[in-house]
Amino acid sequence: MKRGLVIGKFMPVHTGHIALINFATLHCDELIVSMSYKDDDPITGNFRFNWLNEIFEGEPKIKLALVKDDFDNESLDWPERTKVWASFLRKQYGTIDILVSSEVYGYLLADHLSCKHILFDPDRRKNPVSASLIRTKPFTYWEFIPAVVRPFFVKKICFYGSESTGKSFMAEKLAAHYQTEFVPEVAKEIVNSNEFTVEEIIKIGYVQVERIKEKSKTANKILFCDTDAITTQIYCRHYLGIVPEILFELEKEIIYNQYFLFDIDVPWVSDGMRDLGEQREKIFEVFKIELEKRGIPYLLVKGNYEERLHFVKMEVDKMLDN
Repeated sequence: MKRGLVIGKFMPVHTGHIALINFATLHCDELIVSMSYKDDDPITGNFRFNWLNEIFEGEPKIKLALVKDDFDNESLDWPERTKVWASFLRKQYGTIDILVSSEVYGYLLADHLSCKHILFDPDRRKNPVSASLIRTKPFTYWEFIPAVVRPFFVKKICFYGSESTGKSFMAEKLAAHYQTEFVPEVAKEIVNSNEFTVEEIIKIGYVQVERIKEKSKTANKILFCDTDAITTQIYCRHYLGIVPEILFELEKEIIYNQYFLFDIDVPWVSDGMRDLGEQREKIFEVFKIELEKRGIPYLLVKGNYEERLHFVKMEVDKMLDN
């Protein structure tokens, strides 16, 4: 039985890695895919290893392995450095017959392992990308990011602020413009008045978080969110006088890349549930203070609806260019 080996950090795994691994399976009976990680990696080892497991689920020939990289010494030259790698890999996996890589140093490593080396697409002509390029400019290389990995790079935008400021309109309008997803305010699906219970507000918190996680899986680079857990806390405190601790825990579940705070300089419109028209200035300040005391930066959205739309589009376009 021929045992093959592919090594890497897969930070993140991309289409080039997948092509390499699939190619390697053609040359062995069992393929060990060894993923190394460090505690200070910009993408955690667990994230990356879960991606590999999901991508290669149901592939009996592929054996995934997660190893902590506490053996490498970058100060060594390649002959000595790959010798250190080989010593670790031999202890970890035993005999290896074939090493498959896209790196020239693979020949050195294979020599130390006393096995054959097969070089795959070293010039990256089939998949002109690298993990470092993806980390730097994920949207530029979006086509090379597997579907299971894309949610990690989706930028979440929160439209935040008091009632009747155009957040829902904006979320739906921009999602259509950028051909992506938006998450509406799920409270409107769960309660139909402002007389709600603590149990209902907790349910709203849970459902909102889960909806964001689900929509992140199908979003196209950007996800527009028409509220957040802080908003749920504010209304819970206003109407019930308390905030369940779980709402603060749910707040930690979702990290937004950009907050847009909507000003109140547009007409207030009743919709059957809105009842804070006479307290707009006070409620707006509450929303603003909650961001400021958390140290969350935000962009203020003001003007008429067309001006708001134009402003947010410009800012989103900047995010897509980065």
